[in-house]
Amino acid sequence: MLRYHSFYAAHREHAYDHLMDDHDREMFKWVNLFNPYDLYSKNPTPPNWTELRPYYESLVAKYLPATIKF
Repeated sequence: MLRYHSFYAAHREHAYDHLMDDHDREMFKWVNLFNPYDLYSKNPTPPNWTELRPYYESLVAKYLPATIKF
């Protein structure tokens, strides 16, 4: 779904339907479900990152190790 979520020409105007296979069409079902939640810009009030930061830092601390090796 992440592969397609910003591909607006495809999921709004259906500009590339002729190039899609069955897998693409199946994935676009997920894009359409996710679309209402995509991008904070759909909310007229931007999020307050100062208030949100502790929440996301606690998630990172909970689910990720202190050191990540790439």
